[in-house]
Amino acid sequence: MIRLLLCTDMDRTVIPNGIQKEAIGARETFSQFCYEHTVTLVYVTGRHLALMSQAVKKYKLPIADYAITDVGTRIYHQKDNQWHPICAWEKEINQDWHGIEPTKIHHLVCAIPGISLQEFEKQNSHKISFYIDLQQLDESGCFAHVKKQLSPLNINTNLIWSIDETSNTGLLDILPPKANKLHAIEFLQKHLGYEAQEVVFAGDSGNDLEVLISPVQSVLVANATPELKKQALSLVKQKGTEQQFYQAVNTKNNNGNYSSGILQGVMHYLPTFKQYIKG
Repeated sequence: MIRLLLCTDMDRTVIPNGIQKEAIGARETFSQFCYEHTVTLVYVTGRHLALMSQAVKKYKLPIADYAITDVGTRIYHQKDNQWHPICAWEKEINQDWHGIEPTKIHHLVCAIPGISLQEFEKQNSHKISFYIDLQQLDESGCFAHVKKQLSPLNINTNLIWSIDETSNTGLLDILPPKANKLHAIEFLQKHLGYEAQEVVFAGDSGNDLEVLISPVQSVLVANATPELKKQALSLVKQKGTEQQFYQAVNTKNNNGNYSSGILQGVMHYLPTFKQYIKG
């Protein structure tokens, strides 16, 4: 039996909250496809669980079977209309920080001009998130300052940079090295027993780049920025993962934005699934 573990970012990937237009009926078609019994849907998002659930209702998205939330620091399974954490994942990533208190990181990083702590509900013990004033810091400058400030703690970190286009605000997540979208997807793939050719990931932004250029079959939706498209294409050539990277496109008869782009990518990797797309 042909099956699919479909992993997708949310904001500006399956959620049409970017500046590009969404195709008429795209989400309805996507939802119908995801409810096929051979498709297991996974949301991979920087949002925390409650905010993810709000977005599903607001945008009338399909209910996922699994959720990788908080930029890869939490994994949940949906069962009996409730979300259950996969504790084995938390044990896996907890090894990196040796139980260090997040407040120690808060104080050191917030001492950097142009950096402020995000709201309480956007934090957890393995995800520490900040807003960046782009008038004061760019990505390279931010990373240099943060690494210097955290050096006394003698811990390894995974720094994730992205930009909220709607507010032109920089976003920084500090995570344990193992806590990232790529490792979380690979963990879930192994946990559920899927082969590499049965997994597809879709994303749109810089915090998806690690997965997009990896050996995981990936789709960059057409509404991604030209800069990211160029960067991703360059990196997959360097890494030799061109066969596992697909750039969705907008043509006269085929919209590659958001959920339409996700399905375009699925058809590229697994054309036999075309029979399940109604629309």
